[in-house]
Amino acid sequence: MAKSYQQKLKILYLLKILVEESDENHPMTTARLIEKLESYGISAERKSIYNDIAALCDFGVDIIKVSEKPGGYYLAEREFELAELKLLVDAVQASKFITTKKSRELIHKLEKLTSKENAKQLNRQVVVTNRSKAVNEKIYYNVDKIYEAIAKGVKIRFQYFAWTIEKEMELKKNGEFYEVSPFLLSWDDENYYLIAYDGEAEIIKHFRVDKMLRITSTKEPREGAELFADFDVGAYTKKTFGMFAGEEETLTLICENALIGVMIDRFGQEVSVRKRDENTFFLRTKVAVSRQFFGWLSGLGKKVRLHAPEEVAKRYQTYLRDILQDYDT
Repeated sequence: MAKSYQQKLKILYLLKILVEESDENHPMTTARLIEKLESYGISAERKSIYNDIAALCDFGVDIIKVSEKPGGYYLAEREFELAELKLLVDAVQASKFITTKKSRELIHKLEKLTSKENAKQLNRQVVVTNRSKAVNEKIYYNVDKIYEAIAKGVKIRFQYFAWTIEKEMELKKNGEFYEVSPFLLSWDDENYYLIAYDGEAEIIKHFRVDKMLRITSTKEPREGAELFADFDVGAYTKKTFGMFAGEEETLTLICENALIGVMIDRFGQEVSVRKRDENTFFLRTKVAVSRQFFGWLSGLGKKVRLHAPEEVAKRYQTYLRDILQDYDT
């Protein structure tokens, strides 16, 4: 490339160097900037560096000059603060629905949003976790396809799989395609879920996105829009334990006072609570009753009692007895 053409790009390379190399703890001296520009085949003098930095500041780039020796310049304002990037890296790493390969790719892109020195801190964050990740490499694009179908207001078709005891993927319904009307995507219990309307069953269903295969949009318009007019996805996930479906019931629980934090974390601050006595309180909420809910309830032991309705309380008792019977010798 001609030297004169390279010189025309000098101010762009100068900004690139400041983006990649500088931060509050690593300002770059004028001599260092000249040295880095030379590595790109661009010659520069101190005066031209001062002029270029002034031009970048006039353009709106937040470059700070450090007067204390050895002095230098650094890029102050970025799209994301380092603390924000750490949160995003943790979210990507913790997300089971993103495969290991795609997690690395996303984190590498996040690293480019800060200086190389700060990026090292993001690298250290990655190695402290060892979580189970999804194996469906196409999930990243499945999410995009679902959002596209939602935007167009059309149905989607897909195959759905479950794991066998041999740890192999087995297609459900003998490989037959599901066809549903997609409305929402929800991130719950470290997984991505599609919330959709099944026109054939005439009910709302949810599906693990990482277990969906061969997703395609149809030309058929969605059905069930009236069910989602006032749909509260937050309330839906609160009452659906582990996203396991079940018949919705309004339950009353008797809880020890020590569990108030647990209940608010689970059902939200707006949950109905009423004092019972000095040590316990009544809690009233809607729950999709399932074995997953019973499992959560049993984990709280004697500190909580399923008070009403009586029919659900009896089902819970049966659930506990069935478990105990398996341990009889």
